[in-house]
Amino acid sequence: MQNKKQFDFVGKFKISLCISLAIILIGAVINIFFGTKLDINFKGGSKITYSYTGDIDFDKAASVFETATGLKAKTSESQDYTTGVKSLVITVVGEQAVSNDQAQKAADALAKEFKDSKITQTGMDSVAKTIGAEFFAKSLFALLIASVLVVIYVGLRFRRIGGTSAAITALIALIHDVIIVYFVNVIFRIPLDDNFIAVQLTILGYSLNDTIVIYDRVRENDKIYGKSLSHKELVNLSISQSFGRSVVTSLATFLSIMSVTVVAIFAGLDSILSFSLPMSIGVIAGSFSSIFIAGPLYVKWLEFKDKHFAKAEKKKVPEYARKK
Repeated sequence: MQNKKQFDFVGKFKISLCISLAIILIGAVINIFFGTKLDINFKGGSKITYSYTGDIDFDKAASVFETATGLKAKTSESQDYTTGVKSLVITVVGEQAVSNDQAQKAADALAKEFKDSKITQTGMDSVAKTIGAEFFAKSLFALLIASVLVVIYVGLRFRRIGGTSAAITALIALIHDVIIVYFVNVIFRIPLDDNFIAVQLTILGYSLNDTIVIYDRVRENDKIYGKSLSHKELVNLSISQSFGRSVVTSLATFLSIMSVTVVAIFAGLDSILSFSLPMSIGVIAGSFSSIFIAGPLYVKWLEFKDKHFAKAEKKKVPEYARKK
């Protein structure tokens, strides 16, 4: 019998829930007041890249582009640190895709305005508004399918310890992770792009793996101890046994991805930052939800079922029979 006193993970469920709700509330408030930024992959539009030398006025470049094309634009800078080539990135979001004629007029106007900077168009990506919306819908559908498969897989694998209960609580933990990663993008004003979906699917797999490790321990301990341990004691024991592995794995992953994030911030590599920052925080959220959300919620679910079953059984027995 396991006599060693275990940390009460299940008992900390309310505190854990408050932490998650606080983060979600902050994200929701920012979302209400500032909205969600969408990349052209989801909202449609065009992204045109120009190489240049020296220094240019980005606000002036945006004004020149808007005058030449009649489209409202935003500017940003990127740099290839292997070659040292600097690029001006002009983004037109939510409008019709920039035509080749408009792009050429803009290139000519910019070259004329900044004669000493040798501005040259090096690339253009365009996504029609309808295609962007369709891609966004398909991405959400992919997340939905992944969630359904999770429920089926966990439900079948853990039939011994209540497959449906395990599946639904695992799904709730995964939904928690999806929401947290979404609000990371909202809070840090990172546009939702194809990296967002990649992060979500990666975190789903990562978090699910942590949850399955805990459920595996619950199943094995259930075989060993049976009814001698309560649901709470069984889950606390199982989480304690897998806690070290989860923390070390999550911390190692977090530090490696965070190092990429730091490099991306200092190098101004937005395309990498939009993946690495949500991913690094998502790893922590996934480990947190597996330990402090899925397990304790699983216990609450089983305790509710036991209580409901006991009441149902009590009603079946006549009053005079219970008095004998």
